[in-house]
Amino acid sequence: MKNFILAVGLMSLAGIAFAHGKPCEELKADIAAKLDAKGISNYSLEIVDKGTAADGKVVGTCEKGTKQIVYKQG
Repeated sequence: MKNFILAVGLMSLAGIAFAHGKPCEELKADIAAKLDAKGISNYSLEIVDKGTAADGKVVGTCEKGTKQIVYKQG
């Protein structure tokens, strides 16, 4: 669980740092590939407008900061 939290935190920082202009679907696929490579399963990634109340953890920002990718376990 500790590794999982660390992985999500690092992906969040990486997503914010280099993905502002990246298309959301491309970033979502990159994040999903990283989660799958770490053996994480039973999750969902959702693209939402920035500022939208989301039940989950923001793991990336895309389309010049106008949208966010939200991770949900389960």
